[in-house]
Amino acid sequence: MRPRIPRQQAREPQKQQGIHRSDGDAGLSAELAGAVAGARRRVVRDGDRQIDTAHLLHSLLESDCEVRAVLGEGPRIARLLGYLVQRSIGYGLRWQGSVEDSGGLPVVTAAAGFSPLAAGCMEYAHERAARNGSGPARGTDLLAAIVADPQARAVEVLRRAGIDPGELLTRLESPSSR
Repeated sequence: MRPRIPRQQAREPQKQQGIHRSDGDAGLSAELAGAVAGARRRVVRDGDRQIDTAHLLHSLLESDCEVRAVLGEGPRIARLLGYLVQRSIGYGLRWQGSVEDSGGLPVVTAAAGFSPLAAGCMEYAHERAARNGSGPARGTDLLAAIVADPQARAVEVLRRAGIDPGELLTRLESPSSR
């Protein structure tokens, strides 16, 4: 008996959708590399044009326990995840078809598939890790970059969830969190 579903060749969906793995992924901690890969999968699944800071924040929460610890546990994380899930079915629909760019960070063209703001955040995460001498860029380095720009989509989501991005950045910049 023949299967009713035709076989499909194994393909790399990121390349088909115009989202390529970037050389910027080198020098990332395992957790951060996993978060970036998760953001790429989310973009492909949702049919978005580029990885934005909200995609990155969502994936960081799912894959990086250090980021979750900085944000706090319990209802705060649940509320934040709820807003991030809603982004593709609710208020986030207004983001589709637009490019996330606050103009606050220089555009980094080497990070194909990222919004200009997300690409700048990835670059900042690398620089922050190098400055701190902490080895490869970690999720907390990327989170610090994301919350530093008040125009980031992820910052809007954090605010809606009742998390103060300024307070979060202060915690991330304290010597104990590096």
